[in-house]
Amino acid sequence: MLVAALASRTEIEWGATRLRLRGFTVDMGATTVGGVVELATATPVVIRHEGHDLLPGDEHYVERLEHNLVHKADVLGMPAPQGLRVLEGGPRRRFTVRGAPRIGAQVRVSMEAEAPYVDALRSWGLGLDTVQGFGWIR
Repeated sequence: MLVAALASRTEIEWGATRLRLRGFTVDMGATTVGGVVELATATPVVIRHEGHDLLPGDEHYVERLEHNLVHKADVLGMPAPQGLRVLEGGPRRRFTVRGAPRIGAQVRVSMEAEAPYVDALRSWGLGLDTVQGFGWIR
């Protein structure tokens, strides 16, 4: 239904922004397999602890990211992932969204998770402020 709706449009309004459509493709992605998976983000991941922004390598980063992933699993009624590891962290990036700073970094992580949960993360993202475009998975 979404594909049909998009196919009939030449423009989309996203907040105050007008996006002109010149065509699109649907990327079904690879079939997700459960077990140990690696995920890399296309946008910086925002993580906070006690009012401070955390970056990969900071104390509490893995703990808070794991807390975020467990919370998402709980909301979805799915088993939480296990064995989260940060394999790589990108440079610090700072953005201002509606006048408030957002600080994060792209990451590549591994974890053990079931396929439906991994599919959900691909749609939802990692970390906080995913609705603002942070933590989107490649």
